Amino acid sequence: MDELINNQEKRLTLDIVKELWTKTYNTAGKPDWSHILPYYHKDILFRDSIQEIRGFEEFKAMTERLTKRSKDLKMKLVRAAQDGNDFYIEWEMTIGFKKYPNSVMYGMSRLTTNDEGKIIEQRDYYDLWGDIFDNIPRFGKAYRKFMKKKFG
Repeated sequence: MDELINNQEKRLTLDIVKELWTKTYNTAGKPDWSHILPYYHKDILFRDSIQEIRGFEEFKAMTERLTKRSKDLKMKLVRAAQDGNDFYIEWEMTIGFKKYPNSVMYGMSRLTTNDEGKIIEQRDYYDLWGDIFDNIPRFGKAYRKFMKKKFG
């Protein structure tokens, strides 16, 4: 019975997503995933613009690397929605790297849960370089001009 209660307590809901993902990045500027890690399945598949990670231990190690690299990290949830087992989070993340000015990155995450309500897949979508380059005087405008000329 205790196992059933524990599984129910860690089943992801839209309210939990809104509450916990806001807290993840607002603990004195340093990210802390300890309160959301219980919602991830041991076989999590995580993908973003630069990496693909399989398995909970690798995912947890990635969160620890991000914490070490960042001097300041904050996330603002713009909106969150649910469609069946998929949760969609639109966000604005302000990140301060050790030697560079703070950058705002705009993105979206899709969290897919399994039948137990655990996150089995997470896909983050964002323009890493564009959002960082926008904060570098003159370079950001040149980068956007190049991208528009070549791709758009």
